[in-house]
Amino acid sequence: MTERRAALIFNPAAGHAGDAVESLPSRLQRDFALSVYETSADRSAAACAEAARREGAPLVIAAGGDGTISSVASALLGSDTCLGILPLGTANSIALTLGIPADLEGAIEVLVRGEPTRIDAARANGRTMILLSAVGLHADTVGETPQDAKQRWGVLAYIGTGLKKLMSLEPFGVEIVTDDQRIHCRAVAVTVANMAPARTVLAQGPPVVSPEDGRLDVTIVSATTLVEAVATGLHLLRTAIDGEPAERDNVGFFAARRVLISTDPPQRVLIDGEEVGSTPLAVECFPRALTV
Repeated sequence: MTERRAALIFNPAAGHAGDAVESLPSRLQRDFALSVYETSADRSAAACAEAARREGAPLVIAAGGDGTISSVASALLGSDTCLGILPLGTANSIALTLGIPADLEGAIEVLVRGEPTRIDAARANGRTMILLSAVGLHADTVGETPQDAKQRWGVLAYIGTGLKKLMSLEPFGVEIVTDDQRIHCRAVAVTVANMAPARTVLAQGPPVVSPEDGRLDVTIVSATTLVEAVATGLHLLRTAIDGEPAERDNVGFFAARRVLISTDPPQRVLIDGEEVGSTPLAVECFPRALTV
């Protein structure tokens, strides 16, 4: 029986993976004829993935956090090369949304036995976006949480930072331009999602955030007090779990192929879990551009 070829790309600094990263190559070699690429300060995950694709690897496995997975995906868009995912980061939202198990053995089982599928991807300010882009509260919470806290506590590290931000909410002016409308409002968070797990409540305005519909889902949230913000978050979590649209006056949502967001004052921008400058934010969806 011929071994399947695959390339492994991993980030030794991702999340709190610990010894799991070190044992990955030997574990995967049980099932694949494996080439190994380790990212570094001088070699990005995207560069590794491009090299693996050029060398003809039919499966490129990204092991790490959402940022690493998104970076690897950027080199595979529009090709027949399949992206494999091993979630070893802090939030692991991409894997969670796609139904990939959080435990290493479960995720490897998906690599070995799963069937490829094509999903939408997007470009956000020139970067590949698989998950979502965030402006405001979500971006500030992730951007201001120390890396050592993320590695020690995982997703729980965001709670302390999030509570501090909720205690000092500052709505900002927003202009959103799409192919057929222009919106002006004030908000504390704007999220543009290709896909998002239910726990990412600030993306959960629509009943479903699907990576297979050729559209971006935009959710706008406004709140002026801690009580209002918490009530809104709980409402969005419930409607996301139930698969229903948000029904609060301070939550708006719509879908579009292209979105341009400007803010006053400028706001931090988060793309697939990575802080990337500030607004304006331009996002465009590319339907069925990625095989996973």
